[in-house]
Formats: sequence, C-alpha cells, structure tokens
Amino acid sequence: SRLISLGQLEMTWKSRTHFHPLLVRVLHKSRLRYYGKPEKRVDMPYQAYFEVADGSGMMSMVLWNSLCPEWYNSINVGTVLLLEQYAVKNSYPFKTQPMPGDSQMKRFATIEISLNVRNPPTKISIISEEMVKPEWGLPEVKYRFITRSELDDLPNNHSCDVIGLVTFVGRAERTRKKEDSEDFWLYRWVHAIDGTSDQPFILEIFATSQPDVFEHIHPMTYLVCTQMRVVRELTENPSSTIYLTTSSESQIFITGWHKGQPYTKDTKVKNFIQWTKTQSEANQMRKTVIGGYYPFPRPPNNFLKY
Repeated sequence: SRLISLGQLEMTWKSRTHFHPLLVRVLHKSRLRYYGKPEKRVDMPYQAYFEVADGSGMMSMVLWNSLCPEWYNSINVGTVLLLEQYAVKNSYPFKTQPMPGDSQMKRFATIEISLNVRNPPTKISIISEEMVKPEWGLPEVKYRFITRSELDDLPNNHSCDVIGLVTFVGRAERTRKKEDSEDFWLYRWVHAIDGTSDQPFILEIFATSQPDVFEHIHPMTYLVCTQMRVVRELTENPSSTIYLTTSSESQIFITGWHKGQPYTKDTKVKNFIQWTKTQSEANQMRKTVIGGYYPFPRPPNNFLKY
C-alpha cells in the first residue's frame, strides 16, 4: 500500500533515509559483468544492469556481487519486481544506454537503484504475471522489430530487434577484448532469413551471459535477437557489408525458448510465423550451411585497396 514511484524517487531521494517499496517491470537486461582484480578482495565480483519502469518512467537498477548468481537467471525482460530495502546512488556516467521500445517513455538518468546483500540487505520479490493488476499502471515491454527489407535504410549504430530462420551458423571464433589483453570475446556469424528480401540478416552474435543458447544455435531454428546494433561499413557498396552485432543488452532466443516471451505478441513476429508456415522445410534444409571459415566483412579484391 505504501509504494513510491520512480518519478517521486528521483525528486525526493536526497531528503530520504528510508525508501518505500518499488513496483517495477524489467524492460532491458544487460550481460553479466565480472569486475574481479587480484588486488581487490571481493568474494563474488559480479554486476548486472537492468532497466526497470513503472507508470512514471524508466531507471537503471544494478544487481551486485552475490545477488547475481542468486537472481540473474530469474529476472528477465518482462518480469515484475517488488523491491524493498534498496539503496539509491548517482548513476554511473559511462554505462551503455539501451534504446527503449517506447520512444515516449521518460528516462530518469541521474540516479540508479542499487541492490546488494548488505547496507541495506535488499529484499527482492518476483510477482507472477497472473497477479499483476492493470491499475498498477506498469508499462508493457515494447520492441523495435525490423524486417530484412527495412535494414538497408537504417543508419549506423541504430538499435533494433530481429527474428529469422537460421540458414547458416559459423564456427565459434575469438577476438581479443583489448589489443594486449589475455581476455577474449567468443562470437559466431549467423545468417537468418525472414522472407522479405533475397538477402539474409548477417548477425555477429557474441556469447555473453547465455552460453546455453549460444551453443545451440543451429540451422532451421527460429532465432530472435533483441537490442542489436546496425554496423554499416562505408565502402563502395555499403549494402553488401551491412550487418548486426550484439550490444550489452542483447538477448538471444532460439526454438524452445520462445514460450511466454513478451515479443510473441509483436505484429512482425506474428507475420514471420505466418511466412514460415508457407515454406517447405525440405527445400529450406537444402540451403543451410554449418561451420567453416567465414571472413566478414570481406577484404577487397586486391592488395592496393587493402
């Protein structure tokens, strides 16, 4: 009965010592970040960002340390949370900002909600969707799905969501996080078609906090990738080198993981499912490829241009 909205929290947080509970819906979920260093003694140096919203707007929420292994896999996009005994801090200025599906939504960017195991010990409760009441005024999760035919007109770094039928999966490859680093990112190239263009989506998918999904992407699966970024190489033929890469907030879903996800209500997702029903599975199977070396973007034809 004694809730506070995100808008009220932003206006009054400096004058409060005790915060009323928050009731919010998760709109974005970042990858799990490990920040351990040999000289720092932290038992579980993990951190994850979530963007949460209520009727007043959207704010960042940070899950810290031992709460990450306990809660990270349970809190998903669309989850409704009741938060008690949380801390409020000035927001970290250098974090990435996911693009909200609803462009009208107000963003409270000056502060963030901090959830920790102590100082104070946060109490997190997940409210099941059946219990959520319309009068709570929680926003629905909205997406920015695009079709392959729309991709060529989008600018570099544009944020979007895609769905497609996988026709090619490359082998897992590694790239250094920094030039002289011993840490690597793991990624693979994937092609997916949606029936709106002769060209596939070319997707650079990094293994972030979903190794179980990353390892099981295979031809003929329905693949959903959210919060992807457009990469447009400015060469003589820009459309031939346009691809999508994952961001910190990307979520990947394959066949078997779609049930109950908020995007299943999206019109473009429904249109894609209708298109797949018109396709011959045997015909598509003949066109699929797996593994092998995939140099992309392709190098120029001669060394002078290279």
